[in-house]
Amino acid sequence: VAYAVTGGGSYCTGGAGLHVGLSVSDVGINYQLYRGTTAVGVPVAGSGLALDFGIQALPGVYTVVATDALTGCVNNMAGSVTIVVNTLPTAFNVTGGGSYCVGGTGYHIGLDGSSFGVNYQLYRDGIATGTPHAGTGSPIDFGVLSVAGVYTIVATNPSTGCSGNMTGSASIVINPLPLIYTVTGGGSYCPGGSGVNVGLSGSNSGVNYKLYRGTTLLATVAGNDSTINFGLQTVAGSYTVVAVDAVSGCSSNMTGTAVVVINTLPAVFTVTGGGSYCAGGLGVHVTLSGSSAGVNYQLYRGGVAVGGLIPGTGLALDMGVQFFAGSYTVSAVNATTGCTANMTGTSIVAINALPAVYTLSGGGSFCAGGTGLNIVVGGSTSGIQYQLYRGSV
Repeated sequence: VAYAVTGGGSYCTGGAGLHVGLSVSDVGINYQLYRGTTAVGVPVAGSGLALDFGIQALPGVYTVVATDALTGCVNNMAGSVTIVVNTLPTAFNVTGGGSYCVGGTGYHIGLDGSSFGVNYQLYRDGIATGTPHAGTGSPIDFGVLSVAGVYTIVATNPSTGCSGNMTGSASIVINPLPLIYTVTGGGSYCPGGSGVNVGLSGSNSGVNYKLYRGTTLLATVAGNDSTINFGLQTVAGSYTVVAVDAVSGCSSNMTGTAVVVINTLPAVFTVTGGGSYCAGGLGVHVTLSGSSAGVNYQLYRGGVAVGGLIPGTGLALDMGVQFFAGSYTVSAVNATTGCTANMTGTSIVAINALPAVYTLSGGGSFCAGGTGLNIVVGGSTSGIQYQLYRGSV
């Protein structure tokens, strides 16, 4: 009896194949499967039920010939089935990806080619992302992706249902930014000083810390998991620090700034006055040709402070009457910044010794009409002039 051949159909390359069978079979009849004119396998004995010749993986037209085991009579079973093996979509290469820093825009993910009639679905870590892109015959760009993960692409032919993984994958890695620490130090110092330190409150190994003054790079110091000192800075300006990861290149601006200010020295005026006076006299004034408000002035005799600080007035200063012989100088101190400057010049105070004292003798009385009497000084010193007085005249 001619029963109908069943099964067949189409499947995708790499699949297991399809079943080919017979709708019914008779006991005592052997059924041989053919692909074209080639026998496939060995005859299968009828059972009175439907037959399954198993999964067939080769494409072709399949028929069945039945043979009576006793009479040898042969008959072709009704119809045939065809097995078609559909090709998988062409495998193109996944492109793009890379690593970027937190806050960046991400990377493009693409495919270096595509086929018409094929849809391409992007996956991130095995989960579909977005909607399928139809093939154009050209490369495909799935856009800028900013989520970290491993991206793959699966192509599906909607006509055949065949799907294939595209070659390779693209990874997107988001690198963290360096931790943020605080810029420390800065301050003011006086001209001629050593400067002030600028530092950072902390650091991390594997990160380089760049010190800037304005836009000028001054120094790069490797992190050590501790505080950092960039050393003494002597140029006025605002100092900032940028941290750069040595591997990823990600950077962060450290918080705050350190400002270095160079204070001006007090204006220099001239020490005036001084001179000489006689022992037992009242002394002489030491003065300053000018002064500045907010600046205090200290008088020194031979490097030893004399008296207290005298505030500047914006006018000349009288440092007072000085009784002791010596060389007098003046130093100025800015009351706010502490910057000091030596005033120019010196004032010399000298005490002149009094002439040696001798005894006055002579005198006496004489009669009217007489010649008078001698007044005698008991000694004299060269270079000294002696003046005789009667009373105060």
